[in-house]
Amino acid sequence: MIMDGSKKVGTYVFLELFYLCFLVISICNVISDAACLESETQALLRFKQDLTTDSSDRLASWSSSGGNCCDWTGLVCDNVTDRVIELRLRNLHNPDDDTAVPGKPFERSRSSGRLVSLLDLKQLQYLDLSGNNFGGQIPGFLGSLHNLRYLNLSNSGFEGSIPPQLGNLTNLQYLDLHDILSSSLYKENLQWLANLTKLKFLDLSGITLSKASDWFEVTNALPSLIVLRLSNCDLDPVPVQALKNVNFSSLGTLDLSYNTFSNSVFSWIFTLTSLVSLDLGYNSFRGHLPGGLRNMTSLTYLSLSNNQFNSSIPDWLYGLNHLQYLNLNSNNLQGKISKDVGNLTSIISLSFADNNLRGAALESLRNLCSLITLDLSGIRLSQDISDVLESLSGCLSDRLESLFLVNCQLSGHLSNQLGQFKNLHDLYLTKNSISGPIPDSLRTLASLRQVDLSKNRFNGSFPEWLGQLRELEVLWIGENMLEGVVSEVHFSNITRLKLLQASGNPGLSLKVSPDWVPPFQLGAIALSTWNLGPRFPGWLRFQKDFMFLDISAAGIIDTIPDWFWNLSSQFFYMNLSHNQIRGKVAEIINTYPPAGYASSIDLSSNFLQGSLPCLPSNVGTLDLSNNSFSGSMSPLLCCKMEEPKSLGTLHLNDNYLSGPIPDCLMSWPNIFSMNLKNNNLSGSLPSSMGSLSFLQSLHLRKNNLSGVLPPSLQNCSLLLALDLGVLPPSLQDWREVVENHDCRSSFK
Repeated sequence: MIMDGSKKVGTYVFLELFYLCFLVISICNVISDAACLESETQALLRFKQDLTTDSSDRLASWSSSGGNCCDWTGLVCDNVTDRVIELRLRNLHNPDDDTAVPGKPFERSRSSGRLVSLLDLKQLQYLDLSGNNFGGQIPGFLGSLHNLRYLNLSNSGFEGSIPPQLGNLTNLQYLDLHDILSSSLYKENLQWLANLTKLKFLDLSGITLSKASDWFEVTNALPSLIVLRLSNCDLDPVPVQALKNVNFSSLGTLDLSYNTFSNSVFSWIFTLTSLVSLDLGYNSFRGHLPGGLRNMTSLTYLSLSNNQFNSSIPDWLYGLNHLQYLNLNSNNLQGKISKDVGNLTSIISLSFADNNLRGAALESLRNLCSLITLDLSGIRLSQDISDVLESLSGCLSDRLESLFLVNCQLSGHLSNQLGQFKNLHDLYLTKNSISGPIPDSLRTLASLRQVDLSKNRFNGSFPEWLGQLRELEVLWIGENMLEGVVSEVHFSNITRLKLLQASGNPGLSLKVSPDWVPPFQLGAIALSTWNLGPRFPGWLRFQKDFMFLDISAAGIIDTIPDWFWNLSSQFFYMNLSHNQIRGKVAEIINTYPPAGYASSIDLSSNFLQGSLPCLPSNVGTLDLSNNSFSGSMSPLLCCKMEEPKSLGTLHLNDNYLSGPIPDCLMSWPNIFSMNLKNNNLSGSLPSSMGSLSFLQSLHLRKNNLSGVLPPSLQNCSLLLALDLGVLPPSLQDWREVVENHDCRSSFK
């Protein structure tokens, strides 16, 4: 049955919850006087002892003096047998928290260790270890826990091949192994799933299944399957022969996003007319939006984002009036959004962003009374922002929580009409031409959490009332024309602020007392071109968790205090360039940026002097150019030789460095850009220069280098730009090397 559109929660949610109904039965069978068996108590204590980390202290109640283990955190016992039947030790944070929340709470809360003691919990029915970091292969012995009905090992740091023993869990109804963090799991076939005939929920997203050509055959044969998620699995196309025997009679949710499917798969999908949730985003579909979707009238969730559809939006799409979520982002859709969009009366989230659309019948949106999220970013509306807000008035403005109008060619002044959106949480108006002051009406939007007004033409002052937006977490207000003095009053009550990006407002100055303690802990700070000086900002010493810091061109005339280098070891971007910072840099701390990042440090265009510091191994970009560093390059490049290096970009130009280029470049194999020009370097190029196999750009002009070029330089086959300055007679043979490698060189 399809629920009425006025209900906020759609049927696709109920279908995904259906497989959990059996949990209610188990929970209702539990009573407070259940007593844990001694053998299982000991097994649980061994399990706790085998954990090498439990930083979140989830197992504090697990102790030999802790009484009945059925009362311990994360455990549920059966009241009849007194056996442990549920173990819930999932990470209470999710991976996104590490980029949105200072302190990397997800990573810090991940437990690790051995799982072998779980073998003694013979009656276990529910096991959730998701979000931890156990490492190694998924233990095959989990396949002997034959009573399991729920197994969640998602994002738990496992790697290697999925053990086939999991196929012995014939009572399993829920299986979640998805891995969006490392994608280190793989499987060459899915035959081990064939016996799991009771399975209702299956999520293998992020697991490499490129060799599992039987994926369609096996999942198609699972008779009870309601939810199938195979996002980012590198799946093979569905064999044409297999499409003749499509089953999936119970399937309600299908997620095939982040694969490489093309239009041929539609002939299968269009037979699944009972689907309520379909995600085909990030594939290789092209051409017209497929007409077969018009028959999938039960859909409440549809995502076709990030494909190559290039048609207009057909009117029949607006006839799918049970849709609650529609995402057509990032295609090449043409034309306008027609007035028929007003027929989507059940819609909760609507996104047409980043297409080639050139207008929208905005007045048809005002009666979408259930709409909570609206994203029209990239649509060429070419209107006054006041007219747009007027078109969105009505019952829409009463419910709307997130409004995205990024890069919509909007102009005019942001008027007080914004005040009608009382429930607004997220407001994104960046990359337009909106001018005038920031209106006072924003102060009435007490629920605002994220505001992006950057890259417009706002002028006037930085509003003092911003400090009263107690829910504010993210503020982007950079690249405008704001001016005036900002004080601690402007931030007085925004204790939840995590990101402040206000760079590119050179008329702003921050004037706070020397002992000011900010009420927030920021993960990202960007105040480039503000006047923060002349003293180094002392309030930064209280920001312990920043990952991004840009205070370049901020009028600082001071030394870097010692406490600064002890602030944060998890940053991935630090920019103090274009100030007048003087003194020495004795040490650059080891950094531990988020997974997938190498840190970037820019101290260029200052008055720094002395020897180069030792460079940590996980710095990816280092720019110390245009300073007064002197002495050898060896302290920077030849320390910690045994550690693997991440450095890709090294700019040391325009200093007073002397001596030879040290012969330890083999420790830095990832360098692709090196600029050493305008120093006093001497001697010949070291043979280890040839170990830089990724080198694309090398600048050596205006030094005192001499000697014979090492033959190993011919290994730099990717070299695109070479700047040697004036070519001395001793280096004439380099022309032949250049010609052999088709390099674009500069000999001046």
